Amino acid sequence: MPEYLAPGVYMEESSFPNRELREWLGEIDVYLFDQLLKGRIRPGMRVLDAGCGSGRNAVYLLRTGADVCAVDTSPGAVGAMRELAAELAPKLPDTNFRAEPVEKMSFEDDSFDAVLAIALLHFAPDEAQFGAMLTGLWRVLRPRGLFFARLASSIGIEDRVQLLEGRRYRLPDGSDRFLVDEPFLLGWTDRLGGALLEPIKTVNVQNQRCMTTWCMRRER
Repeated sequence: MPEYLAPGVYMEESSFPNRELREWLGEIDVYLFDQLLKGRIRPGMRVLDAGCGSGRNAVYLLRTGADVCAVDTSPGAVGAMRELAAELAPKLPDTNFRAEPVEKMSFEDDSFDAVLAIALLHFAPDEAQFGAMLTGLWRVLRPRGLFFARLASSIGIEDRVQLLEGRRYRLPDGSDRFLVDEPFLLGWTDRLGGALLEPIKTVNVQNQRCMTTWCMRRER
């Protein structure tokens, strides 16, 4: 049977992704995969998956020997991460995976080579919380370390979003998100002492939502 993708959209079996490749990579974010191809995340590095969910972005990292740690406010998500790590990287201790908010993490300062925040920061209720989450993530990143975030933005759909309060907006897809824009991200880059590793990139999903990639290095 063809695989169902979306209303009216199916993938024929003959065009299924390579199943071995999917098993090896998991459901990795394609823009994180791009960072792997560029050599910015390598085996042996200590990597934090912040807002890890069930661990879809950690599969390849666990398989290839990264020292993966993860946080999520959901104990269930952290439990799923521990189970995944027990299967793919059984030498990693359970203490690598913690149920706690990113602004109050118990990990030490300057302890990660890379910090990943994929589909996390746009859940901040207001600008103060966004700042607390971001500085919490930055605190645990080592100097010269990689910060990689994917988050919702208003870039390209400014006339299609409905302002709720502060930087909280209702998107055309019906979701409510904390939305950033280019000046906001550049301001935070300077404030944190970061340097962009590549230009800010935004993907417009049929004018229903926009997701922006923010990739920088900690300079100090």
